[in-house]
Amino acid sequence: MVDLAFGLTAMASIFAIVDPIGAVPFFAAITEGYSADDKRAVIQKSCIVALLTLLVFGLAGQYIFLAFGFTVPAFQIAGGILLFNIGFEMLHGERPRTKATEKEHAEAIERQAVGIVPLGIPLLAGPGAITTVMVYMSHPIPDPLDKMFIFAGILVAVLASFGALSYADRIFQRIGRTGTHAISRILGLLLAAIAVQFVINGVLGAARLNGLLPS
Repeated sequence: MVDLAFGLTAMASIFAIVDPIGAVPFFAAITEGYSADDKRAVIQKSCIVALLTLLVFGLAGQYIFLAFGFTVPAFQIAGGILLFNIGFEMLHGERPRTKATEKEHAEAIERQAVGIVPLGIPLLAGPGAITTVMVYMSHPIPDPLDKMFIFAGILVAVLASFGALSYADRIFQRIGRTGTHAISRILGLLLAAIAVQFVINGVLGAARLNGLLPS
């Protein structure tokens, strides 16, 4: 039976951390002066890179757990702390520092490789997004098909990013920096709540593994 609650939560989490609207002002800033063709190429490249990155981590995440020998609850707690930090920064109207540093921004502009770095990685497919995908892929669910929601969430987030970046100039002119920051803060609040739930689930899972709570 399809777990709709799990599916909707997973999709909402991925969408919130990718934050398509939040990428608009940065994209508008670094592509200022680019031709329409150049902007289109950058958008396509960034979305393809983000999509492939998240899919690879989604599919290989279980093997990463096995290779490094850590437990799902440990990753949930660490991921929750990371996501809360990102959500907290978004609530204050900042682009999360875990996604891209100022040095990376400057280097990317100089190299003209903004489609790959920093737009694709780590602006869209940053540590927070990778963490979210891996945690949800490791979540125990009765029907394995429910995990298709995770890939659907990745696809929706990337398509939304493609749309937002394609209309970045129009969006930025209409809603301005204030509107963009307001939307990012709403997503930040949602992300912070999801992060707290990650930590709670991780603590409860660790307690069960150590026999402190019944399985």
